[in-house]
Amino acid sequence: MLKRIAWKRILYVFTWLLCIGGLITLMSFIDGKKSYLKCKDIKVIIPGTAGFIDRNEVNRIIQNHSGLIISKYLHEINLHELENEFKRNPYIRDAKVFADMDGTVNIKVIQSDPILRVITLNNQDYYIDRLGNKIPTSKDYTPHVLVANGFIMENYTKREDSLRTKVTRDLYKTALYVEKDSLWRDQFEQLYVNTQRDIEIVPRVGNQKIILGDADSLEVRLRNLKAFYKKAMPVVGWNAYKTINIKYTNQIICERNLADSAWIVTTKK
Repeated sequence: MLKRIAWKRILYVFTWLLCIGGLITLMSFIDGKKSYLKCKDIKVIIPGTAGFIDRNEVNRIIQNHSGLIISKYLHEINLHELENEFKRNPYIRDAKVFADMDGTVNIKVIQSDPILRVITLNNQDYYIDRLGNKIPTSKDYTPHVLVANGFIMENYTKREDSLRTKVTRDLYKTALYVEKDSLWRDQFEQLYVNTQRDIEIVPRVGNQKIILGDADSLEVRLRNLKAFYKKAMPVVGWNAYKTINIKYTNQIICERNLADSAWIVTTKK
């Protein structure tokens, strides 16, 4: 039994050494071939629809970093550094750069996906992407996304700029939730932060102000609002209320347009 276990270990180690040796040999062969292989073509893949990055911008990044790479030997092109150069672009979430054995340099670029445009109190604007990172605006492309403005103090400062305040984090959570819901995506036009730092929602249909507050219990509040929209609005009309306050969990407070009275609707848990 002991001898059989020892032989199994020896066979296991030998197999791994053989695989590692084969890999080293293969890498040496690839590196050797690259020493005389020239770049014959550049293949660019940018998944999705039109956005911040197009083929012209990819060519500009290549030119600024590596110059003209067509007909250049592959070993003279630092593909790893070129990949990092793409990743340093604020509009690019991820990038892969590699060469085929036929001399084609492949570049795959994943763009940042903005879901909210923020306009601060001092009139600086930037986007927040799906991952919760800030990205600057672009003069070449303006995505159609939800807009937030009002008493927002947090500015964009650098390439890797995460959300630092509760207000911007709540705006991001709200925009992310809205983007996933077709009804709210069509109905909500703007987010506004008032002097009390409450988030207000500006709808496309109706002239009422929807007071959300913060993003705590967001799913419950918007589920209650959806039920209210379906049951109450068709009866009273879309312009019956001046404000709809949903900042209190399981309670909707409505202020009428034509009277100084408030209606309180309590929703079931």
